[in-house]
Order: sequence, then C-alpha cells, then structure tokens
Amino acid sequence: MSFDSSTVSDEEIRREKEKARRLRRTHWWYSRIEKGICHYCNRQVGRENLTMDHVVPLARGGKSKKGNLVPACKECNNRKKYLLPVEWEEYLDSKVNFNL
Repeated sequence: MSFDSSTVSDEEIRREKEKARRLRRTHWWYSRIEKGICHYCNRQVGRENLTMDHVVPLARGGKSKKGNLVPACKECNNRKKYLLPVEWEEYLDSKVNFNL
C-alpha cells in the first residue's frame, strides 16, 4: 500500500510532533493511558507500554489534536504506521481471515 506524502511538508510534521509532545505531558493524556489499554487491540499492556498514535497519521494530513490521538501498544503502533482508519480495519480483517 502506498501513498503520496508530498502534500504534507516536513515543517508541518515537525510542528505537529511538537504539539503531540506537549499534549503527552498533560493531565488529559495521563487520564487516557491510566488503564494501560491499547485503543486498537484492547490488550492491557500497562501505561508505560503505551505510545501516542495519530489515528490519521501526520504524513496523511492528521493533526495533533485530542480527537486524533489514542494510546496504542508499541506493536499496534508499529504495524499501523501510516494507515488510515479504514485501511487499518482492512488490514486487521485480512489478518483474521488469513488465520481462519
């Protein structure tokens, strides 16, 4: 699966990453990770093992706003990469169907 990231500048991505770093230090984020559950796989991994994921990735035009940020385990975050929510769902469905 490929995409064209040329529509999002490196400067825009840098600014959004800085916003995410600031949000990571807020009470809002601490309350999001308190239960230690991954948004995608629903596994209890502990809050120290959660990362901040952009549901719509920065490279695809996503922003570092509360509605676009979720706690994800490192495994899900690494697998999701730059996929949009619908693409991630298709990926998960293909894994389930493949394992049947």
